Amino acid sequence: MNGTAGYERFHGPLDVSRAAVAVLDGDGRIVGWSPAAADLLGYAPSEILGRGFDALAADPGAPPPPPGARTVLRLRHRDGGPGQRTAVAVRPLTSADEAWPGPAAPAAPAGRQPARLLAMADADAADHWDALQSMLHGLATQSPIGLAIYDTDLRVVWTNAALRKEMGPADYAGIGPDDMVADGAVVSPGMPATLEEVMARVLATGGPVTDLHYRGRPPSAPDRDHVWSCSYYRLEGPAGAPLGVCEETFDITDRYLAQQRLDLLVRAARRVGTTLDMGRTAHEFANVTTPEFADAVTVDVLEAVLRGERPRPDTDTDTGADAASVRLWPPEHPGAPAAAEPHGPGTLTVPLRTEGADLGRVTFAWQQRTGPFDPGELAVAGELAARLAVCVDNARRYAREHAAALLLQRSLLPRLLPQLSAVELAYRYLPADIGAGVGGDWFDVIPLSGARVGLVVGDVVGHGLSAAATMGRLRTSVRVLARMDLAPDELLTRLDDLVTQDTEERAAPRPAGEELPDAGGFGVTCLYAAYDPVSGTCTTARAGHPLPAVVHPDGTVTFPELPSGPPLGLGGLPFESAELTLPPGSLLALFTNGLVQGRGRDLDEQLGVLGTVLGRHDRPLDDLCDDVVEALLPGPAEDDAALLLVRTRVLGRRQVASWDLDDDPRAAGRARAAAAAQLRDWGLDELVFTTELVVSELVTNAVRYASGAPVRLRLIRDQTLICEVFDSGHTSPHLRHAAGDDEGGRGLFIVAQTTQQWGTRYTGAGKVIWAEQALPR
Repeated sequence: MNGTAGYERFHGPLDVSRAAVAVLDGDGRIVGWSPAAADLLGYAPSEILGRGFDALAADPGAPPPPPGARTVLRLRHRDGGPGQRTAVAVRPLTSADEAWPGPAAPAAPAGRQPARLLAMADADAADHWDALQSMLHGLATQSPIGLAIYDTDLRVVWTNAALRKEMGPADYAGIGPDDMVADGAVVSPGMPATLEEVMARVLATGGPVTDLHYRGRPPSAPDRDHVWSCSYYRLEGPAGAPLGVCEETFDITDRYLAQQRLDLLVRAARRVGTTLDMGRTAHEFANVTTPEFADAVTVDVLEAVLRGERPRPDTDTDTGADAASVRLWPPEHPGAPAAAEPHGPGTLTVPLRTEGADLGRVTFAWQQRTGPFDPGELAVAGELAARLAVCVDNARRYAREHAAALLLQRSLLPRLLPQLSAVELAYRYLPADIGAGVGGDWFDVIPLSGARVGLVVGDVVGHGLSAAATMGRLRTSVRVLARMDLAPDELLTRLDDLVTQDTEERAAPRPAGEELPDAGGFGVTCLYAAYDPVSGTCTTARAGHPLPAVVHPDGTVTFPELPSGPPLGLGGLPFESAELTLPPGSLLALFTNGLVQGRGRDLDEQLGVLGTVLGRHDRPLDDLCDDVVEALLPGPAEDDAALLLVRTRVLGRRQVASWDLDDDPRAAGRARAAAAAQLRDWGLDELVFTTELVVSELVTNAVRYASGAPVRLRLIRDQTLICEVFDSGHTSPHLRHAAGDDEGGRGLFIVAQTTQQWGTRYTGAGKVIWAEQALPR
């Protein structure tokens, strides 16, 4: 039954089938008395019949209530007392009234009251019944909660007014729970998919279900989804037998949408912008907003923003002015609009704007949307666009800094390695690409005097412009110190002093508001090696840097135990050099820790992989570099990695000539003759005169200051002609301009004018003065 139909059929305390009944004739005399009336007031029929109504009234002379009245009276109980509160309902009787149990009541003469039936009950019981009836009437007609009662076949037998108002004015009797709405579905996790399954469980187990969320489109509003909070409990008879299921429903669409939108904004804040890549940020945004908020999403970003530039504040993205926009996502997504129509049907376009400048726009699209957008949807779209704009702007700033840092780092790293006779070279540099950007790893190859070569690999902890700038300063410092022909341990000591001084300067108090970026400080490691192709030796020192790998000509791979100095910047701690002998064809691998270390990578295992790959040393060095990178860094690098492969060579006997000279003034003449003969043998006749002059000046100078120790002359024919004179002195010669009346001081000046370059380097036994000349074409 629907609504209040059948309400009158509920038997209350004043129903004549249950109540205490008394019948009054037209004169107000009691002519009928039911057994229930005797139970209620204690009078037997013989004691009360024929007496007037005033015999019952607690107030003497009180008239009987008129027909149709319903009131509460105080009636005398046979046991006496002040009077019992009694609810009384009065109805007139006619001769045809079925409620009259006796002979037909005579018609009342004119001027007399008709016969009346008094239904009586305890007033408290009647009040309780009335309260229950008011509550039931309220549930049926006034309650905002929709109610439905289902029988044991889970078919509707009763609904209240709220449910019919929500669903529409239809007769729902006999239909199932899932037939009331279109496209309905349970959306609460962990529950069956249909209401009928939920109610069957309640009916079978007796366990209630509360706050189940159900989504669908009611007949009263078929153009949009509604969400209801539903509760179910079993109805049972007096013996506990199931009678059916009661359903309580309340429309929570607005609250549900508000919660869903809040959850969406929270997910967007957590999942969008996890990287500083614009493409990935657009994908993250689309994954969060579809299909929960829209069927498809298109993100358009200005080309200037993609390049890392800041657009002008007056850029108009809605009209497409200033620059064409680029669609980032999703070109293949089903339902995506063919073109982003700012105000087309089923689309909503919101500008991406930060700090007064437009970065682009985001377009949300719905396949079957025709109605207007409510304020909540517009607010959510605006919040989502604001979040995306911040992420895009962060990515733009990062792209600008990353490009600048990468440009700086590439300008600081060697673009072309020198072509040297001493070594064959190949390298790989891999900048980090997991949100960290470029860093401070570097390598260098530095030509040294005597056909030697300086090899350096270093690492500044950190990423970005600061690390790249620090790396540039250190690389420049290493090149300057290397050109001074310092031993590796001394070079690192000088470099450590520079880093320590820089760290102390940055730690010094500064005026308010003046800040310096962190430059790495104690996180600087370095390895420096000097290889001599004449002797085949490599002198190496390291400052907290990984050991190099050495591949011998037979393929054996070792990691020689070189003295381990502290990282640069600690100050005051010594560094030591070690000398390695590298046969011709040996392979030296220098690298930074980013190549072999990282999260989830075991160092020993990675070094083993490196040794296995380097064991194929007969491959071309470029191919070998690729093999190493593929084996050790198959995926994105989390830290910068630098790799320098060096295959050593030894200069042959036909390229080096050496003579030991006595400490004798005639040594210069013998040295000139030996050098001239050697040059003619090499076919360098054009250089004989200049070389005789250089040899004469350098040997004379060495004999003069050698203090009786032997002097050695060495010529090296490499990419240049190198003339070296060894002596035991430690005094460095200086170039100066001799006055017109000076007897000496012109030798080094002549050497400097006739050669490409000259210099001095120190050894454990003394010093070497050298000069280089270009070879004839």
